[in-house]
Amino acid sequence: MEILRKGESGSIPFRTGRFFTVESKWFFSSREGIDHGPFSSKQEAEISLGVFLENVMDVETKLKA
Repeated sequence: MEILRKGESGSIPFRTGRFFTVESKWFFSSREGIDHGPFSSKQEAEISLGVFLENVMDVETKLKA
């Protein structure tokens, strides 16, 4: 089930998955269009995405202060 993100209104745009593999290595894509990886497993990529998002939120919070 798709939901609107913070700041969105109207119909939900088409979204692709963040995770993909290349030659059995895992990567994730950020909204900025940057691919992060390689990771040895999807689980490692998911954990790294969580860390990445926490860092982005920290920076945004500091910029607002």
